[in-house]
Amino acid sequence: MEKAEELRWRSKQFALRVIRMFKFLPRTEEAKILGKQVLRSGTSTAANYRAACRARSKAEFVSKMGIVVEEIDETVFWLELLVESEIVEYRKIQELLKEANELLAIFASSRKTARSR
Repeated sequence: MEKAEELRWRSKQFALRVIRMFKFLPRTEEAKILGKQVLRSGTSTAANYRAACRARSKAEFVSKMGIVVEEIDETVFWLELLVESEIVEYRKIQELLKEANELLAIFASSRKTARSR
């Protein structure tokens, strides 16, 4: 599988995992608010990466990848906040958080490489 195709698939799978996690959050107001934030940024990551892959120029790709990096970084923040506020136990979203951090590293590196070329 081509690297871009693999990342499209991986980011979409991540978005689906975020959606499933959202369904199982407690029904408190705090969980609802934080959950909607992580739902928005987690799914937006995949959508924006897909758009970056369709960029018509290097400048457009770099710009769109900047958005992807912002969204996945924001997702990491909301996931950490869910744990640190004791809304969700770390062990329940440990793998999701790990994947978010891995995607962040990959997308940030990809953007940096594209900018330097």
